[in-house]
Amino acid sequence: MSTAKRTSVVRDPVHGDVELSPEELRLLDTREMQRLRGVKQLGSACLVFPGATHTRFDHSIGTLHLCGRMIEAINKAAAVAPRESLGIGAEEARVIRAAALLHDVTHIPFGHNVEDQAGLMLRHDSPQRFERMLGPGTELGRVLRDLGLARDVASVLSGPAGAAPAYWSQINSDTICSDILDYLQRDAHFTGLKLAIDPRILSYFRIDRASGNLYVDLAKHGLLREDTLSEIVRLLEARYHFSERVYYHHAKVSAGALIARAVTLLLAANAVREEDFYDATDASLLVLLTARGERLGGTSGRQVVSLVERFEARRLPKRVCVFPRRANLDVQTSLVERYFAKDRQRERAEVEGRIQDLVRFATGKQIDILVTCPARSMQLKEAATHVRWPGEDGVRPLSHYSDRVPRLADLEQSYRDLWKFYVFADETDPRLLAKIGEIAAGEFPGATNVYKPG
Repeated sequence: MSTAKRTSVVRDPVHGDVELSPEELRLLDTREMQRLRGVKQLGSACLVFPGATHTRFDHSIGTLHLCGRMIEAINKAAAVAPRESLGIGAEEARVIRAAALLHDVTHIPFGHNVEDQAGLMLRHDSPQRFERMLGPGTELGRVLRDLGLARDVASVLSGPAGAAPAYWSQINSDTICSDILDYLQRDAHFTGLKLAIDPRILSYFRIDRASGNLYVDLAKHGLLREDTLSEIVRLLEARYHFSERVYYHHAKVSAGALIARAVTLLLAANAVREEDFYDATDASLLVLLTARGERLGGTSGRQVVSLVERFEARRLPKRVCVFPRRANLDVQTSLVERYFAKDRQRERAEVEGRIQDLVRFATGKQIDILVTCPARSMQLKEAATHVRWPGEDGVRPLSHYSDRVPRLADLEQSYRDLWKFYVFADETDPRLLAKIGEIAAGEFPGATNVYKPG
């Protein structure tokens, strides 16, 4: 741990008192980090779970806290078995803790909707985004340079493989790490869903001296630590539980689709640039979208303004078709290739327009249609965290032992099955929604719709 005196204490609702060094407080007080106070951790999920208004600022502090706890456990283990385990020195700890604090600084408002579910922009963790945010043109970048941390923190957050020791990034960015250990507890706290994490899991982290990998020690006296393995699997199951219940909740997806459509229209008209989102908060982005829509004018501009108004009033479009992966294995790839990502804006707009025209012809009503097609991977979470298995030499990713832990394979399959292709309509009448669903399903031949409105 850093030898710098810790003079600042922040009271966190999840972890209690969190200590920050003077250096960490300087980073936290930069304009770029303070912006995260206005970026909700779960985006539009607060329209489903009213308490979910916690922010990426809160989460950043929590991740720093758990990073420090992990470093303490790692150093304690290294003191007991120095020939097998590496410790983390004070200067290394400065870098790793700073990276923990800054790991989400590139997130934009509603980022998962416009990046992961619509593919309209670069992901928040792309090297380009970090280069800008950590560069000399930002207050954060200048403070990092003043502290002598800029190069090393950048290597942890966005550098190529091998640019820094593996464990520098693994502590904060792995299947089980400070990041997930914080956001699972934080999301549970603010959504009201029940989750308890045994803090002893932190005490089993080590750094393998031979490979430099962070790992969880599952071996004791030649036997499997079954309690530790169970806790790891329980964490992975909890992450799936939250993905199913919160992160991919259909109403959250619906709300995000409104924002993604507004962004799509403005990007197509060159009325916004990706860079306009980098310094925005949730509130300022909604103001920006409305202002750019009003300036754009015409049909597209009016649509943008209407979409933002519907989002703010929680007038969410309703499902009319749901095409889940499990019922569409043969056509999933073709749907993703045709309708996902920025360069598929035209295809999405064309099929939405055709459905709207057919609905108007059949019902006499003009009803807005939204099609959402997420990336095929759905941010698939594999068990990449390294473990030491009893009787085995070295450490390997937990997924290597999936044949011995059947629940791991089940979880991987469950994550794939979260993928759903949706068609939404701005309507509330169940009979009309059913009719729209019949019409919309006809536009995707070979795909199986499993949803029946009403």
